[in-house]
Amino acid sequence: MTPTFVFIPGASSNAQAWGPLRNELAMLGFPSYAIDMPGHGSSADRPASYFASPQDIEALSAAPSPMKGVTLDDNVRCVVDIVSRLAAHGPVVLAANSFGGITLSAVGNAVPELLHRLVYISAACPTRFTTPQEEVHPAEPDGNLLDAAVAKIAVGDVAEQGFARLNWRAGNGDPSLFAELKAAVMADGTDAQFRAFLDTMDPDESYEVIGPDCVIRADRWGRVPHSYLRLADDRSIPVHTQDRIIAEADAVTPDNPFDVHTLATSHVGYFSRPGEFAAVLARLV
Repeated sequence: MTPTFVFIPGASSNAQAWGPLRNELAMLGFPSYAIDMPGHGSSADRPASYFASPQDIEALSAAPSPMKGVTLDDNVRCVVDIVSRLAAHGPVVLAANSFGGITLSAVGNAVPELLHRLVYISAACPTRFTTPQEEVHPAEPDGNLLDAAVAKIAVGDVAEQGFARLNWRAGNGDPSLFAELKAAVMADGTDAQFRAFLDTMDPDESYEVIGPDCVIRADRWGRVPHSYLRLADDRSIPVHTQDRIIAEADAVTPDNPFDVHTLATSHVGYFSRPGEFAAVLARLV
């Protein structure tokens, strides 16, 4: 039976970001489903001040967030509900990018029997529990370009707010900031592509989705075939960090290591160069 690809977005992202890749998969005959995680996407009550023009940063700082209080359990319940319904019609390949790997790993632990394959697209795959602060800002700098750029668009205090708020739309009005964000996230895309990507981004993310249940378990997650799309030109999660993620996961399941595929793309190359990703995904199944 033809598998269905199901996509979990990265931090501050939502189902819209997977549109170009889903179109390419459709051309190859594969159905797909992109998930809006709790607090994200078109149904979320996002701050109106984020979309105002001009923006009122003071109002944006004070606005409540749909992400406050969202936990890993909320994410897992959301994904498992969708996966279980789709699995009734055939195999499910569950994929995630970046921070979405946290939820992907937890779902792999929760319902391995429902999953045909797990696919990490330059994504986190925790092998030990860390605090949210450690996961988002590792003790040792890894050479990524994203941290410095994100610091310039952060709004408010994460500890005080209970969620992280990033003003991605600020890049639209500041050419130097736009260039810095693009270099970190989508250096291989056109300016027009990156503007379109920025317009899909949600301002908020909950780091409460990092918890012990996202640590991969050999007896659960380790039963599912898993692939890693290693992005050689990624400047958000540099390739040496991806290699460490792969090696640490392989040490947990040495008899079922990652099936690794390297693409010379940026962190969100699936948006700027979706045809290459669709071709790799099609070969996996």
